[in-house]
Amino acid sequence: MNRLAGVTSPYLLQHADNPVDWWPWRPEAFEEAKRRDVPVLLSVGYSACHWCHVMARESFEDAATAAYMNAHFVSVKVDREERPDVDAVYMEAVQAATGQGGWPMTVFLDGDGAPFYFGTYFPPVARGGMPSFTQVLEGVVAAWEGRRGEVAEVAGRIVGELAGRSLAGGGGGAPGEGELGQALLGLAREYDATRGGFGAAPKFPPSMVVEFLLRHHARTGSEGALQMATDTCEAMARGGIYDQLGGGFARYSVDREWIVPHFEKMLYDNALLCRVYAHVWRATGSDLARRVALETADFMVRELRTAEGGFASALDADSVAEGGGHAEGAFYVWTPERLRAVLGDEDGEFAARYYGVTAEGTFEEGASVLQLPLDGGVVDAGRVESVRQRLFAARETRERPGRDDKVVAAWNGLAIAALAETGAYFDRPDLVERATEAADLLVRVHLDGVARLARTSRGGRGGGNAGVLEDYGDVAEGFLVLAGVTGEGVWLEFAGLLLDTVLDRFVAEDGALYDTADDAERLIRRPQDPTDNATPSGWTAAAGALLSYAAQTGSERHRAAAEKALGVVTALGPRVPRFMGWGLAVAEAALDGPREIAVVKGGEGGLEGEGGSGSEGGVVTGLHRVALLGTSPGAVVAVGVAGGGSGVGGEVEFPLLAGRGALSGRDTAYVCRRFVCAAPTADPDVLKAELGVLRE
Repeated sequence: MNRLAGVTSPYLLQHADNPVDWWPWRPEAFEEAKRRDVPVLLSVGYSACHWCHVMARESFEDAATAAYMNAHFVSVKVDREERPDVDAVYMEAVQAATGQGGWPMTVFLDGDGAPFYFGTYFPPVARGGMPSFTQVLEGVVAAWEGRRGEVAEVAGRIVGELAGRSLAGGGGGAPGEGELGQALLGLAREYDATRGGFGAAPKFPPSMVVEFLLRHHARTGSEGALQMATDTCEAMARGGIYDQLGGGFARYSVDREWIVPHFEKMLYDNALLCRVYAHVWRATGSDLARRVALETADFMVRELRTAEGGFASALDADSVAEGGGHAEGAFYVWTPERLRAVLGDEDGEFAARYYGVTAEGTFEEGASVLQLPLDGGVVDAGRVESVRQRLFAARETRERPGRDDKVVAAWNGLAIAALAETGAYFDRPDLVERATEAADLLVRVHLDGVARLARTSRGGRGGGNAGVLEDYGDVAEGFLVLAGVTGEGVWLEFAGLLLDTVLDRFVAEDGALYDTADDAERLIRRPQDPTDNATPSGWTAAAGALLSYAAQTGSERHRAAAEKALGVVTALGPRVPRFMGWGLAVAEAALDGPREIAVVKGGEGGLEGEGGSGSEGGVVTGLHRVALLGTSPGAVVAVGVAGGGSGVGGEVEFPLLAGRGALSGRDTAYVCRRFVCAAPTADPDVLKAELGVLRE
């Protein structure tokens, strides 16, 4: 009996019709394995995973394979995006045992959840030195039935090794100049000066590292840091990893040149990169960065926004190909012939040159991924836009990739921060409104009465899985940014509730953080990882939110917790800076202050004369806009009427506004840093100089 019908995960629902008797992750599955005296086959994947779909078609939809699985195993299917804790614990075991990992992840467990054999994708027939999936199944069964003592010994040893891996908080406090300088030097060593980015293929967008580089430049003036950040962002924006027609980024590039992507589009990548490109524009004024930030924001709203106001997790890599059947990237690739069919001969040839579409192709079977080669020369911008619009319209008639429409709290927190800032920077109040609607959904559906978060929801219904540390850290970050952009202090209050839960449930006595709460389901190990993956680690996301909240409120408890949490960055940042990018970015903010900017509105509506501040039709203006455009690392902004109220009637107070008034009735800014405050000013130019504002 397949038990996946009725679950909230779209990935699990894709397997609900398999002939495999799948169970979702639940205690009853392990009880059944003990009752039958069979091992558990744990299969972990996610909806946008290409090879997960391949293994499903080859093995899980095959009647003979399914029958063998049903006879000899209790098979458990897990969506790694719903249960990142389960994924993290067993991926750590896979990597420790095999030296590599990935998805689909295939792990064999005993009835207590202890792993004893590992793998990822297995083909239906042996090839390339890999055993077939059937051979693996038969080998595990033989070991289970004939060498049970050996199986128990392996499982016990692995569990023991994992249990001994707890990390200390670091103990040394936040990194100083020396550690941040060493981290920068380490990044410079791994930097690809020709193609941008770090390391060799495959190349992943280094979003958190770029944030560190931008903040380091803002604090120190390091031109090398800025160059690495801007060149990397330009290379990605011109490459095939960026959707030149519809905006938005694919998961990663399979080559060093950013040409051929792995085509799934994830919410978290696009939220992080939208914010990165907005920050590059803030630092440099780059028209390319501005365009990419806005196009990526529009992509998220157009293609990932759900009916309830949240943002879906991902678009699949695969879709129906021109000749039939599913193929990776089919929705996105072009040939010269297809360009001419849409545009005519003359514009078709122009588009092929402009977007780097060749007869040989840059991808598979003569198809090309659109990119913007650097040697394109001067072109007619109007013609380019006409071509782009016509190609986009034609592409919309193709069968679209599937969408995983579950709402993940953490990734929506990242999207809230990105859309709020992008909307404020570029006079797009609609984007701020979309951020606010997503925040409303998280409060209504994901947040319960005791400030505990549900990890996911779908169709406005909360899932049954508890939020993990990254959910609390990223949602709090989103709420804090939204508070600074909108002047609505209620978002600061909600962030405080979430961060109090972090301090009460996720922090060890030495300041170390765990990925799950102290009352969460017990796994073979309580997961704990301070290093970034595709998103900021929960550890450093929480540290950043704690630091910002402390700056907004003056809370010493939150500041002390942030500094303790940053001890791990002191230890690891100089050694593995590529995997500590967000922690290093937070450390830059801690070293700079961060600066606290209070904008007190003078009079009823703000917008008073030259120093006016407030909003016109939702557009952020005046001193408030200057404050948001400051490049000081991690600076926080509070805006409201004199006396401490927020901009929505004064019902929720920003502590930074308390006791501060407007100069001669004019909007006035107060800037403080490390217990020292500059003289209040109503002059935008003075504020610009204080905050390093380069843009208008």
